Amino acid sequence: MSDLKIAKVETRLLDVPLFRPHGFATYTATAQPILLVSVVLEGGVTGFGEGVVPGGPWWGGESAETMKVIVDGHLAPIMVGREVSDLAGIMSDFERSVANMRFAKAACDIAMHDAWARALGIPVRDLLGGRVRDDIEVTWALGVLPLEEAVSEIEERIASHGHTSFKLKMGSGDPAVDTARIAELARELDGKVGLRIDVNARWDRITSLKYLPKLAEAGVELFEQPTPAHDLATLREITRRIGVPVMADESVCSPADALAVVREEAADVIAVKTTKLGGLLESKKTAAIAEAAGLACHGATSLEGPFGTAASLHFACSTKAISYGSELFGPMLLKESYTTTDIVYEDGVARLPQGPGLGLEPDWDKINHFTRD
Repeated sequence: MSDLKIAKVETRLLDVPLFRPHGFATYTATAQPILLVSVVLEGGVTGFGEGVVPGGPWWGGESAETMKVIVDGHLAPIMVGREVSDLAGIMSDFERSVANMRFAKAACDIAMHDAWARALGIPVRDLLGGRVRDDIEVTWALGVLPLEEAVSEIEERIASHGHTSFKLKMGSGDPAVDTARIAELARELDGKVGLRIDVNARWDRITSLKYLPKLAEAGVELFEQPTPAHDLATLREITRRIGVPVMADESVCSPADALAVVREEAADVIAVKTTKLGGLLESKKTAAIAEAAGLACHGATSLEGPFGTAASLHFACSTKAISYGSELFGPMLLKESYTTTDIVYEDGVARLPQGPGLGLEPDWDKINHFTRD
């Protein structure tokens, strides 16, 4: 099986412009830095993965630049010379050699899955357990936008892609002003679509218990991570008191974190990001823990490009526990893609790419154009 032996691992930094600025709680992005990881097998097959952190180091503690250093200097030497089918063992060796650095490890995990599946002539979904579904609902995230711009973008996305669910960021401004902005938007839309909010863990207990009931009254259908990641007690209190589903995101960066949320009864939904969890193997473990406890899972995004998003789609389409839709819209936020075909978004869903591996091929002209000097 020498054709499956990893011959080399290559990395390059891409800077891909967004079609509009995307606001987080503490940061506004105009371009997405992406670490593109290529795992090349001796048989000539190449698999691709992406290292992406939403918003950069403030959110995940890593950046595209730090990931490149870790992959080139520490993870690639563990992979080279091994059979790609030794993927689980390689990931275990990562843990013994490099603490944390989950986003960098995820890029390698996904590139190895892609290479292995391509070599076998099967989709990555088959390596993850096989078919559960062929598409998944996609919530569109608006970031932090003024009322008029938010209404305009919502109407455009309904018309162009059939979205029925939208997420807005909070936590960057005065909570009273932020809450009034969202409540006014909800009144303007009058139940036409579902609205969700993401505070990116920026509110404390008092702020959350003061303003989340007002958002519930306005018709917001989901609260994502209103309080700091470590504060499961307040997250549990919100879950029990307010009557709107609560989703844990920053609180879940490992299967062990998911187990802690389950034990504390701290959330109704777990946001499963294949990036922040360290790849597809750890994501499957996390989803299994949530499913066993009766919690829903949401296919979340780190604003990955096409390869990272395709990997999350293969995960979601092979995992029954992903029962609360997704926000796998990353490629739609990019001004241009860098694959020869695009992921299909229509009728409010993302469709799983067809073909071996992740089902996407690189456009090297575009990749070279976006590659950082």
